[in-house]
Amino acid sequence: MTTLALGPSWLDPDYLIGTFGLIGVLVIVFAESGLLIGFFLPGDSLLFTTGLLVTTGALDTPLWLVCLLIVLSAIIGDQVGYLFGRKVGPALFKRPDSKFFKQENVEKAHDFFEKYGPKSLVLARFVPIVRTFTPIIAGVSRMNYRSFIIFNIIGGTLWGAGVTLLGAALGKIDFVHEHIEMILIAIVVISVLPIVIEILRARSQSKKAALTDDGAGSGAAAGDEGPDDPAGGQRGGRHAKR
Repeated sequence: MTTLALGPSWLDPDYLIGTFGLIGVLVIVFAESGLLIGFFLPGDSLLFTTGLLVTTGALDTPLWLVCLLIVLSAIIGDQVGYLFGRKVGPALFKRPDSKFFKQENVEKAHDFFEKYGPKSLVLARFVPIVRTFTPIIAGVSRMNYRSFIIFNIIGGTLWGAGVTLLGAALGKIDFVHEHIEMILIAIVVISVLPIVIEILRARSQSKKAALTDDGAGSGAAAGDEGPDDPAGGQRGGRHAKR
């Protein structure tokens, strides 16, 4: 089976699995779930391809065991991210940008966490980049640990096992084998779509806020000029009488 590399060849799911096997998949899932350096890794397409390769026999490991190990890696990765966030705390928001770290990624995850609360740990699993930083932000915010564990397990299971099983199920369909490149592209596009929508929504809100501020400023300016005109008119009237 040949897949399309969506970026550098070493980020191609087929290449990663063929080179590093199941161990490589587990390491990547762990890193993407809570390590700052893992945000660029191909989580969704990797899990889908893993399930597909198990179905075709290219990956010689029982599907149930693959799903179990992936879920455990995802849960443990989030756990490490949470503990890192608790230890680092607010210092994370002051960290300067570097080649592998962008402050805007932290801010996006923080906004996502603030918007959706504890359930963000589940929703973020299906949003690239955000899924890496959300458990860290949960730690920074000192989210109740019991709640974190519960939502971490739910999110890790739905994402880790769910996407892998989806790949395994669709892997039995000939159409998927014949159009695997387009399938992987579609997965990446769908997974990135929430970020694009959020960015467009934020820009729209910023424009509306700017227009509202301009309107308020113009109204205030008009209000300041209003009293002067009648006063001027009255003064003109007095002069005329004189």
